[in-house]
Amino acid sequence: MHSSLRISFCFGLLLLFLVSCKENKKTTQNIQSSSQEVMTSIQKSGTISDIDGNVYRYLEMCDGNEWMIENLNVSKYRNGDDIPQVQDPEEWANLTTGAWCYYLNDSSYGAVFGKLYNWYAVNDSRGIAPEGWLVATKADWKELTDCLGGENVAGGKLKEIGSSHWMTPNVGAVNTSGFSALPGGGRSSKGDFTMVDNLGIFWTETNYDELQAWIRHLSYSNTYVVEFYNDNRNGFSVRVVRE
Repeated sequence: MHSSLRISFCFGLLLLFLVSCKENKKTTQNIQSSSQEVMTSIQKSGTISDIDGNVYRYLEMCDGNEWMIENLNVSKYRNGDDIPQVQDPEEWANLTTGAWCYYLNDSSYGAVFGKLYNWYAVNDSRGIAPEGWLVATKADWKELTDCLGGENVAGGKLKEIGSSHWMTPNVGAVNTSGFSALPGGGRSSKGDFTMVDNLGIFWTETNYDELQAWIRHLSYSNTYVVEFYNDNRNGFSVRVVRE
């Protein structure tokens, strides 16, 4: 019970970041003024397919890695085994193995934001990424944010521009990286859904401890890329990089 109270719903902590941009108005203005800057030099681009036949675009980023620029939407591990779709909140909350869901269990969200996966699916030895690709690690995300100017400003360069998917005002979003980060929200360890349109939350492949793993998240309200850790049972978006 104590463990559940300790790690349950780190989303509450994430909400604290949603108001932080008010204290950084000057930084925000600087980022918004950079909307005319030239997109990061892209050396390689193309498409990849997963085992379901979904096709994704990828770009080489300023860190030298080739990143998928769409959220993962696969329903099978690399060897063809199914990743179970789990809709029931109680069943989701009790999982210790891989699973996925759509936001609100509604496939229309999947068409835009891809699937939400618990970390057990991310960490499964059968592999959730297409052949030759890996779920981005904590170190991969650090390299990417560092080359984009650091955690305080990189979010603006990663977020999709405008309010088609992000809540207004989508502060500082210029997408000069081409990463096109989307606010897919997430599913808590209790099975609740929250924060679509507000936050883009991405698992890393790197664990924090036995019960939690590292994430990165971006908000509509600031330009930060926040590093944090969350309960393995939560459901978040996934991006992959080429091995």
